[in-house]
Amino acid sequence: MLVSMIQFIIEMPGNQSLKDKRRIVKSLKDRIQQRYRVSIAEVDLQESLRYAQLGAALVSNSRRYGESTMQRILKHVEENAPGRLMDAKITTERF
Repeated sequence: MLVSMIQFIIEMPGNQSLKDKRRIVKSLKDRIQQRYRVSIAEVDLQESLRYAQLGAALVSNSRRYGESTMQRILKHVEENAPGRLMDAKITTERF
């Protein structure tokens, strides 16, 4: 069993409140989850107005499939996130 994971930080300098940030993050998470069928969550920086750190994971039996899915998610975030992608890391682990 292989677990492919991505973790990334988005800078969103225009937020006026945590409520605004959470609405934006929830929308992005819902779109990614629906489109790519991955588990995704905000994993850190929940109290920051300016930054959001998200992580997603996918269980599969193919390293190539998992990593290509994570690359597509990364491209989706770069093109559609309401801010600037600051840091991203993709890993695959065998269990």
